[in-house]
Amino acid sequence: MKKIMTSIWLICMPLPAVAQDMRIDPQIVRNCFENTGIGALYPPCLGQASGLCQERPGGATTIGISACIQAETAEWDAILNEQYVVTQELNAMADAEGLSPVMDRTDSLRDAQRAWIAFRDADCAARYAIWKGGTIRTIVAANCHLTMTAQRAIDLRDMRGQ
Repeated sequence: MKKIMTSIWLICMPLPAVAQDMRIDPQIVRNCFENTGIGALYPPCLGQASGLCQERPGGATTIGISACIQAETAEWDAILNEQYVVTQELNAMADAEGLSPVMDRTDSLRDAQRAWIAFRDADCAARYAIWKGGTIRTIVAANCHLTMTAQRAIDLRDMRGQ
């Protein structure tokens, strides 16, 4: 199965060296995902890892906050890609067993994922543009990517009813 890349924006936003050391504990994000119930839109643990990152030296600056949020988003993106692959594999098995009579579910999910990526990127870009002239725009856009990526990871898991 091919993995659809969802984090191109992360590598397109170069950060100064001081902010590149802003890391999060990936286990905090994984625990957040695992402990989020079916249908949850905004798990209370969302942003916890980046919040702890922001407590480090340099983490409270605009660049530091953005770097911390991007680091958490990268972990949510990894989870999203894992969930996409598992969901696609289950759909492929259902298609092979003839459980999807109307259309190929793997193609439908792939198309939906591509459309979602385009929507997320456009929506976050619009939020960035709204704050033109202010440094908060970087944080707003980063937070948009974090929230939407986490929600999509949860949605993909929930599609399987697990």
